[in-house]
Amino acid sequence: MTSTSTATQRTSSQVGPSWLVLVLACACQFMVILDVSIVNVALPSVQRELGFTATGLAWVVNGYVLTFAGFMLLGGRAVDLFGPRPMLVAGLFLFSASSLVGGLATAPEILVGARVAQGVGAAMLAPATLAVINTYFTEPQARARAFGAWSASGGVGGMAGALAGGTITTGLSWRWVFLINVPIGAVLIVLAMMSLVGTRASRRESLDLIGAVTGTAGLAALIYGVMQSADHGWTSVRVLGPAVAGLLLLVVFTVVEARFATHPMVPLRLFTIRTVAVSNGMLLLFGGIAIAMWYFTSLFMQNALGYSALEAGLGQTPAAVTFVVIARYAANLLPRTGVRPLVLTGSACFLAGFGWLARAHTGSDYVTGVLGPTLLIAVGIGLTFPTLMAAATADVPESDVGIIGGLANTASQIGGSVALAVLATAASAKAGTDAAHAGSPAALAAGYNLVFLMAAGIGLAVAIVSLLLPKHRHD
Repeated sequence: MTSTSTATQRTSSQVGPSWLVLVLACACQFMVILDVSIVNVALPSVQRELGFTATGLAWVVNGYVLTFAGFMLLGGRAVDLFGPRPMLVAGLFLFSASSLVGGLATAPEILVGARVAQGVGAAMLAPATLAVINTYFTEPQARARAFGAWSASGGVGGMAGALAGGTITTGLSWRWVFLINVPIGAVLIVLAMMSLVGTRASRRESLDLIGAVTGTAGLAALIYGVMQSADHGWTSVRVLGPAVAGLLLLVVFTVVEARFATHPMVPLRLFTIRTVAVSNGMLLLFGGIAIAMWYFTSLFMQNALGYSALEAGLGQTPAAVTFVVIARYAANLLPRTGVRPLVLTGSACFLAGFGWLARAHTGSDYVTGVLGPTLLIAVGIGLTFPTLMAAATADVPESDVGIIGGLANTASQIGGSVALAVLATAASAKAGTDAAHAGSPAALAAGYNLVFLMAAGIGLAVAIVSLLLPKHRHD
């Protein structure tokens, strides 16, 4: 826990008002998550203009996701070593500069390289925003509200991607999907310089280079292997090769951190904190919940119900608004109820919502087939996600808030990547069971129904694991 003297020092050293600091953290998180999905709608235009192959086009998305998740732990430890403001400013600069390069790209290789650099910038930003919240909001109620707003901003960013991408691509050009980040990034850099103090790290340590290399390479290889499963199958050498190599590197990373590193990148002692260990495990599971809700529900509306991409985005808007409202409500409840009651209630919403959604079919209407269950699931996400993020970063020494933020974000991203591959494979296999009707809306709906049932199972797993959390706030 942070000492009173340290907390006082942090509060007095803050330059800007707390609301300005929170706006900065939320805006950065919104931009980072927005760029995961905003390019999806623009991909056909990108392919036509730059001459991407079908395989190469996927790397406009994968290049960002891979480096974002793979470099998160390194970004988190860098925040601890150099302070939140320097890493936030550096991450914003890299993100904005690579967005400029991407928006002006004249060849596929340039755009993919820019997306890779964007992912590295995002991996610096995401843990830095969590460190800012942990550093500048020390009172439990204020910190809980800040986590609620931060979580809501990420959720809105993910949902706004499809609508913003379609609007910008149609009204301007796909290039503005990237170029819009440049002025926004410049404003946020100025805001960071104004509102955050230029703190130095509380301790001077060298970076754990072996841990950084093995941990980052291991995560990147594992995620890369999982990404290949949709095209090549789980038994392909293109999947097993990098996945196994990634797991081996992560084993080496764990051994190095436990026995050889003087200043480990991820201090394993942090996992002796019960809320940290359990919450990060639950965030792995939560990644599957989020993918099933936002990604597969959108596909269900388009491929089974015949909605356009814009209609599907609008169809998910009520759920996104519900998520934002409930996340703020959960933030107010958390200091009084503790983590477990909110997570159990959220898990019950997952079970009921996905169970309901699994009954939808090609003849379902929007209100009873989509709106009702997605609102219920959104309530569960709003109760659960900010609660887990707050729990995962609670009771952590100030010197480790960056790496804990990176660890929590990494858990969620890896969980989502693995769940996407597993659920997509299950949906495809189920949809192809009846060869005579394979690819029909009814067959695709059957595949999505299976995904929603599996997501309900993940919700049950979240509930079971939550029993390991403290029952009350002070347990």
